[in-house]
Amino acid sequence: MTELERKIKAKIPGPDTGIEVRRTMCDICSPGMHCGINAYVKDGKVIKIEGMDGHPVNDGRLCTKGLANRQYIYREDRILTPLKRVGRRGEGKFRPISWQEAYAAVAQGLNAAKAACGAESVAFYSGYSKWYRQMLRRFAYAFGSPNYGCESSACYTAAFMAWKVAAGDQANPDMANSDLFLGWAFNPFYSSYMGARRAMQLKEQGLKFLVVDTRRTPTTEKLADLVLQPRTGTDGALAHAIANELIRNGWIDRPYIDKYVYGFDDYAAYVAGFNESNVERLTGVPYSQVQAAARLIHENPRVSCNESSAPLCHHRNGLQNYRAVMALLAITGNFDRTGGQQLSPHTYMHVSCGFETREHQFLYETRPRNVKDPVGAPRFPLWNYLEGEMQAMDLSRQILEGTPYPLRAVFALGMNARMFPDSGKMFRALESLDFFVDTDLFLTDTAKYADIVLPACSSFERGEFKPYGGGVAWYTSPAIVPLGQAKSDVDILTELARFMDLPDAQLKEGYESFIQKYILDDYGVTTDQLKKVELPVKIAPVAVHRDYELLEKGLSTPTGKFELKSAIIEQHPEWGLDALPTYREPLDDADPALYPFTLTSGSRIPNAIHSRLHKVPANRSLRPVPTADMNREDCRALGVAEGDRITISTPRGSVTVSVHPTLSVPKGLVNLFHGYSEADANSLMDADHLDPYSGFPAYRSTRCAVKKEG
Repeated sequence: MTELERKIKAKIPGPDTGIEVRRTMCDICSPGMHCGINAYVKDGKVIKIEGMDGHPVNDGRLCTKGLANRQYIYREDRILTPLKRVGRRGEGKFRPISWQEAYAAVAQGLNAAKAACGAESVAFYSGYSKWYRQMLRRFAYAFGSPNYGCESSACYTAAFMAWKVAAGDQANPDMANSDLFLGWAFNPFYSSYMGARRAMQLKEQGLKFLVVDTRRTPTTEKLADLVLQPRTGTDGALAHAIANELIRNGWIDRPYIDKYVYGFDDYAAYVAGFNESNVERLTGVPYSQVQAAARLIHENPRVSCNESSAPLCHHRNGLQNYRAVMALLAITGNFDRTGGQQLSPHTYMHVSCGFETREHQFLYETRPRNVKDPVGAPRFPLWNYLEGEMQAMDLSRQILEGTPYPLRAVFALGMNARMFPDSGKMFRALESLDFFVDTDLFLTDTAKYADIVLPACSSFERGEFKPYGGGVAWYTSPAIVPLGQAKSDVDILTELARFMDLPDAQLKEGYESFIQKYILDDYGVTTDQLKKVELPVKIAPVAVHRDYELLEKGLSTPTGKFELKSAIIEQHPEWGLDALPTYREPLDDADPALYPFTLTSGSRIPNAIHSRLHKVPANRSLRPVPTADMNREDCRALGVAEGDRITISTPRGSVTVSVHPTLSVPKGLVNLFHGYSEADANSLMDADHLDPYSGFPAYRSTRCAVKKEG
């Protein structure tokens, strides 16, 4: 072997080997992390990837998902041309067509639905990834439809709503200056790996951790000074019991409450009902542990909190659970203070980067007026009041029922029907449509139902603006040319808007114009400048936090205070919602005699997110078989051992999977990881078992039965 051959085999970049290192980012976990990647490219193909040193998020590191990017990009089922369906919906039979034919077919299909039933009969939906969502919303509004919606109908938005109700905007933990970190469903080892590194460093520096989680996780084992393990969905009752203990002992900040908090007396009277007489029955947590938690909070006055938006909110009482946890910060004086929780308004794509932009203006300035309410508005009035977009968890019902008005077409980017509760119902809804378009990298189970499928790019094949905390940002450049005829999502939207001549000149100018005019112009930076930098650079000043400054000015709530009792909900009694963060039992109404176990879905595994990596061989090999975690005692009672087959059933149907006996889950709980098409956890969920405040599905609190197979 020659020296050159050895260098090529070792993937050493240089003019002699023809290998270049090009910088891009991973968007498999979207949009929070977006880790920097060095892509080694030879002959136009990525041959190696590694983390980017100096990047503000990952600084040279990548998780199992990020490391999968090369196999992810070159999956065998990549869509390389636009496709037109020639078989039955779901059959997966298509023929290639040109982009011109595709745009003509999309325009005809959408306009036909509009002519027959109105613009509102067309829904515009975003799944993964999320980077194009501002453009898709503008597209929907230019078309005249109020029905823009996204997978955030079941991810994160309920948490944002809870913060809006309480404080007017989102707040993040000042963890580095805290005495105690309240990690409610905090598991960064699986879902935010760099957060785990930071937490371990702060632990070594003396930060204490109170961790609350239904399961035992690496966090409970490696970080926690005290662990509380409530039954799934009972977090609100537990938070109220801790609050009551703090109040009874006088371990609250009364001057702070009197000045900055609204509704405390009513709240205190309500949480008094959660005490030593009932908390263990309600939550499974001994009252002695509630007392220990309250004492730990009292002894460590600067408290910040992670209240994870999925585990807390994926219940029919989810938003109220979230508010109950947040209330602990208010009554101890830990909102808007150093070492506590600090307001951090969104900069871009629901990420707080320390500076303000006019993204919100771009999103809403063209919203159509005098149109019908979006999907889900009558059913979820608080969602509609705060978010004003389609609550997509009501989408399948409205398609199938046609009330309060018909939905006859769906234009989707990255739609995953298996992310909906009762996914079978969503597939039936898609089958019933007059017209369905999906844009994706892969011919997914959902894309197989589409009339037209459009091929999208990966993050390696496009450019994208991305800001990070501390006021820094960059604009990536493509590391490789798009595979086949694939296009970036924003180019598809821009070109289609031009083809259809939609009445939005800004939309037709494209994505880069949006970034320049609504974000970068305010800071004297250009997209061309950001494309030239090697690493994200500082583009905007970040305000210095001053304790209680925002509280003194007044929050953007009706009272100007942190609201334990929501004035918004008080002002709308017709909604039938509780202004206090009241607690209700989480489980559905199925007969517990027939369905004695509790099914939870949605837990993170390190090698996948949703179903995005289940067809990447290296990642699939880490958990190749759909498997449910069950407590060892439950397994012994059922007579099952490691790898045995069990059938999990609910009134919606059943799936058969392998079982993993473990001590990480409590008795009575069945933890089934989602995303496996051959054993779809969400096919067992009830599409009507939703939170009336947010519309979020109860992925984590559904009654089920389990039996041994064979």
